[in-house]
Amino acid sequence: METELSRDMSLFDITFIGVGAMIGAGVFALTGFAAGLAGPALTLAFLLNGIVALFTAVSYAELGAAFPEAGGGYLWVKEALVDPNGFYAGWMSWFAHAVACSLYAVTFGVFLTEFLVFGGVLPGEFALFGVIDRLLLEKILAVLMVSLFAYINYRGAEETGKAGVVVTGIKVLILGVFVVFGILATVNTPNWPQKFVGSPRFAPNGIIGIIGAMGFTYIAFEGYEIIVQSGEEVVDPGENIPKAVFYSLAIVVPIYILVAFASIGGIEVTQHLIDRPGGIPDTATPGGVPTWEALGNLGELGIIEAAGQFVPYGVPLLLVAGLTATMSALNATIYSSSRVSFAMGRDRSLPPIFSRVHADKRTPHVAIFLSAILIAAMAVLLPIEAVAASADIMFILLFVQVNWTLVRMRKTHPDLPRTYEVPYMPWPPLIGIVLQFMLTPFLLSALGLEIGLGPDSHGFIALITTAIWMGLGILLYYGYSVPMEEEKIEEETPTVATEQAPAPERAEREERILVPIANPESVEQLMHTALDVAEARNADVEVMNVVAVPQQTPLSEGRRFVDQQRAVLDEAIEVANEENPDVPVSGKIRIGHDVAQAILNTIEQDDADLVLMGWRGRGRRRDYVLGSNVDEVVTKARCDVLVERIGPAGKVESILVPTAGGPHAEFAAEIAGAIARPNDAHVEVIYVRTPGGEDGENAEEILDRTVGLIDDDVDASPSVVEGEDVVDAIVERSAEHDVTIIGSSREGLLKQLVFGAIPEEVGRRAGNTVIMAKRHLGIRSRVSRWFRNQRS
Repeated sequence: METELSRDMSLFDITFIGVGAMIGAGVFALTGFAAGLAGPALTLAFLLNGIVALFTAVSYAELGAAFPEAGGGYLWVKEALVDPNGFYAGWMSWFAHAVACSLYAVTFGVFLTEFLVFGGVLPGEFALFGVIDRLLLEKILAVLMVSLFAYINYRGAEETGKAGVVVTGIKVLILGVFVVFGILATVNTPNWPQKFVGSPRFAPNGIIGIIGAMGFTYIAFEGYEIIVQSGEEVVDPGENIPKAVFYSLAIVVPIYILVAFASIGGIEVTQHLIDRPGGIPDTATPGGVPTWEALGNLGELGIIEAAGQFVPYGVPLLLVAGLTATMSALNATIYSSSRVSFAMGRDRSLPPIFSRVHADKRTPHVAIFLSAILIAAMAVLLPIEAVAASADIMFILLFVQVNWTLVRMRKTHPDLPRTYEVPYMPWPPLIGIVLQFMLTPFLLSALGLEIGLGPDSHGFIALITTAIWMGLGILLYYGYSVPMEEEKIEEETPTVATEQAPAPERAEREERILVPIANPESVEQLMHTALDVAEARNADVEVMNVVAVPQQTPLSEGRRFVDQQRAVLDEAIEVANEENPDVPVSGKIRIGHDVAQAILNTIEQDDADLVLMGWRGRGRRRDYVLGSNVDEVVTKARCDVLVERIGPAGKVESILVPTAGGPHAEFAAEIAGAIARPNDAHVEVIYVRTPGGEDGENAEEILDRTVGLIDDDVDASPSVVEGEDVVDAIVERSAEHDVTIIGSSREGLLKQLVFGAIPEEVGRRAGNTVIMAKRHLGIRSRVSRWFRNQRS
């Protein structure tokens, strides 16, 4: 039984949720600090941040419309990239939103306390009941506000959206008043352009200051992540989510630019500002400090002090705006963090209690409650300004994952209902990745990398906090999520029939080879290959068949068709008994909505080391290379992969192995040796060189290394073949052999290929059997190979 949320949020609601998240405490607390970094060029920094954000926003617009579900980036990364990427996307998103929410809660407490002091309700220094000082009152107010908005979120998405519209509307209105009076004060000041270009120049700290300010304020532009979290509760999400993403950016970026302009241009450095504790140094003079530097020294109170100069009742008005800003940001981030944890609970990445939906309110009430507990605990116990810096890092890492996911999904999910498509693919998401990686070091530098716990150590603490949270994620992923995923796999693709071939007692096999077979005509040839490889690798063989049922049909209905598939298992086991009865062979029939996913689930659940699939030699659709199921298994399987293009039946007497070096070609040579030994076949290893090429010595070295991987009891010989075209040369040489085994190649990052252009073209054109080989290069494999190369 699936749990889902009700759809009752309009375009207007989710647009204002995004605006409320982006114009949160950042515009009040961060503008002053950022002005101190960039100077008058802060206006440019905000504009550039909007452009950088746009390159990720387009990815969120396309994927959010195609996947209108709670969970956002977490779900997309989990769908497109191998684990633990998906888990970490959710883990980072949940933590980042919770930390940001804690920052907003504490900022609310600071602003409300300041408002009470300004209004004379409380003295500047107080101790209520003898124990509640200013810091403790700020923490209490933070917890109360978290509790209030957790309750609003519990009441329902519609109430959440309405609350967001109210507080965001108040905030935007007050900021509009601030901007109007600030611009008037600016233009009425003699020689006002000198504040921007003559103090001493537009960008006093150069490009480093501009990029530092961009990194410092980048968290203020992540509202589109919160918008897509509402996808499961939005009316017409395919149309409204992309619009909300772009509308929110179009509203927010000009507001930030205008606020920066009004603050720097409208304020005057007065003796009052110099005398204010904790602000401008006492040794300064009113005319000796540029306005941007004064804002930087005033920090989070910078634009509030500016408003006190040029806006009637400016200080209380901006404090009210700051309070509404933090409230709208609280509303949005509590909403988002609870939806991420809800989605992770539904996927069993977190305990299933997170996925509970209230029977009446139709909201994830447990996820909201537990997220609120986490938020309140951090607000009370942690130095939240320093820890919040890690939220910036995690948002950037999440955005990088989402951008790469968009590139991958154009290949792996061509049939998605894309109501909005990013133009000029794949360049926008790739540019977004590069720009965000560039921001990260400047962000950390701006926050301070001094080792310790002081105010110049926030960047350092962010790195340590990120490392600790990631470490906790590893423990949770392998201790809880992986076992739960195995249970989910069996539910998604249940095993309904098994067969076991009788085999003599022998030592336990070290590996397992999985052979998915759908076409009975492929059984004999695939089993011959599987048995030869199994004997060489000391592996057992598991044959599987999938009963596929439509998405709208319950899996239980597939049981009616199980008997039709048993013939494939019976024939496979019969071939094994005749050819090599010493190899243990088992069969399994599974039911699933998606054949490729059923195969991938079986690889994971049965811990397969190699999967062998058959291929007809052509694709039925242009948007797939080998075929939808084969493509998906090859690109996602976390094990070695062989794809056999079924050729003419007959005895294997000679095998061709083309090589240009690399792990996949070496794997192809190992498979060639495994097949050649029981068939007493000759193996020819060739290197194709263009006429007049200067790689002769390199060719000999590669050939010797590849032949050395084949056992001495196999007849193998190296050859250098000259040809203008590599594929033509290989295809021509393959006519002299019964089987061609070729390793995967990669011609470039942006090639949407499965094995690479050369192996796939050889597979299509060669007249005999072709086996394409791809070794699984996990972290362990890459490290082992690096050490081996260093020794050699």
